[in-house]
Formats: sequence, structure tokens, C-alpha cells
Amino acid sequence: MILTAYATTGTSWTEEENADADRKLEETLRARVGEGESVQRITGFSPTTGHAEPGWAAPLPFEEACDLGARFLQDALYVVREDRLFVSHCDERRALEPVGFFRERLER
Repeated sequence: MILTAYATTGTSWTEEENADADRKLEETLRARVGEGESVQRITGFSPTTGHAEPGWAAPLPFEEACDLGARFLQDALYVVREDRLFVSHCDERRALEPVGFFRERLER
């Protein structure tokens, strides 16, 4: 799953508030992942809007990831399964909606 902790669309936080939420999310993820699994920095970018936001990729079960997203006040998260990219709300509307292929969206 790919999750961020920055202020959601329509909400405005200071850089310090965003950085603090991001740090807390990283700490929470690192405490939850299993031995031998990793938490990796990943920055999402929308070519349509030009918005970029740093987040974290970590191996978590879908429901746990959505709960964590809701805890960090996120509207949605991304899930990657076998190179397929999905988006889901973090609230009661949880459902994997296909977005496309993950690798096609990578820039290095």
C-alpha cells in the first residue's frame, strides 16, 4: 500500500504540521511491518494537476492500511498488486478501484 500523511485536498497545514504527520506515519509503519519487510519513501505525482506529495510504501493488509489512512486523516490510499495500481477511500467506501499499471507510472 502507498499512504501519505499530508493535509488532504481542501485542507491547509503548515510545512511543520505536514512534516510532523509524515514522521509519525513513518514511525507507525516501521513499527507495524514484519521482520525482513521494508518501508520505502515514494512520491506521488499527478501530471494532470502538477501536485506531488511524499508518502510511504509498506506491506500492510488492505483493511489495516485503510484504518491507518483514516487515523492520519487521509481520504484515500493506493494499493499495488502484481503491477496493478488501485485507489481506495479510507472510510466506509473502501473498495479497490483500478487505476492502471504501476510500472508505467514510475519515473526514476
